[in-house]
Amino acid sequence: MSVRQILTSLVLSALLCGASSLAQAQSAAPKGAKDAAKPAATEKPTATEKPAAAAKPSAAAKPAAKPEAAATAAAGGAEPTLIGQFGTWGAYTATPNGRKVCFALAKPSSSKTNPPNRPRDPAYAFVSTRPAEKVTNEVSIMIGYALKPGSESSLEVGGSSYAMYTQGDGLWIKNAAEEERMVDAMRKAADVTVKGVSAKGTETTDTFSLKGLSQALDKLAQDCRR
Repeated sequence: MSVRQILTSLVLSALLCGASSLAQAQSAAPKGAKDAAKPAATEKPTATEKPAAAAKPSAAAKPAAKPEAAATAAAGGAEPTLIGQFGTWGAYTATPNGRKVCFALAKPSSSKTNPPNRPRDPAYAFVSTRPAEKVTNEVSIMIGYALKPGSESSLEVGGSSYAMYTQGDGLWIKNAAEEERMVDAMRKAADVTVKGVSAKGTETTDTFSLKGLSQALDKLAQDCRR
């Protein structure tokens, strides 16, 4: 099972197991691994390499995916543990195949499509750290639908717009050299907006609140050193 598949399994496990919604799961005290979960943004490319060909599985089941699906998806064995909830961001850790992964996870505060009300799976934003791969604060978005092949999406924060590389239903920054600056802007801004175009031509705009992200990243930075 590839890193991306394991991480995606963790996401599904986190999103689908336990509580009926991610919000409920994240609000629970960081007691155990079951309530939490989220896959560090899936086996995403390292800070310097793009997700060349690794196909990314779909974000989460459409309306409310079933717990059984999560259990099946999480067959990799490692269950994520919620170590803190900061505003809209949950901070998680997991150890797939003995390699520690830390990530912050949030869902959009608002989403819209053009044309309006087009069906899609839930979207999620991740900021992941994978010490074994020397990857720190890698931003990725699971957009909730298959993106138009070859299309580019954008992430807007702090008055700047960053081009995002697309693969399957995932987004990563196109120019890795800009990622540190983008994360710094995300720490300071109130929200971030992600825009994409589906394979069917539907335009989407998702806005994520950044309340608590800075604290979540600080918590993960401490925990990932261990």
